[in-house]
Amino acid sequence: MRRRRVTYRPSKAQGAFGMVWGGVFILIGLFVVIPTFGPFGILWTLAAIGITAMNGYQAFGTKYTGPEITIEEDNAQMTQEHPSSPAPQTHDHIPSTALDAKQRLEQLESLKQAGLITQSEYDQKRREILERL
Repeated sequence: MRRRRVTYRPSKAQGAFGMVWGGVFILIGLFVVIPTFGPFGILWTLAAIGITAMNGYQAFGTKYTGPEITIEEDNAQMTQEHPSSPAPQTHDHIPSTALDAKQRLEQLESLKQAGLITQSEYDQKRREILERL
């Protein structure tokens, strides 16, 4: 089993967007929430400052690398099944993408016979399916 570590760092645009909205919440806290709700307003404003600072650090901080995700792959099983292709995936929510070539060609033929696609669409899709073999 091979382990691979991947890190994710938000883009500068994401950080800047978070900072802008954080600034909006800071202003709301200073001018609306603190005068209206007192101690809760202070808590609100401090939370908004923290969120804004964290967004800025994540986007523009040079030492921030992002959260780490560990991905485990079973290489032995992968190389036995398909040495050059990624592990097969099931797509229960999109059944047509999980079909093998024979099933896809049969499905395509039934669409043509039902009049749901034209002959040229049928020919083009059939060529695409056969090219992937």
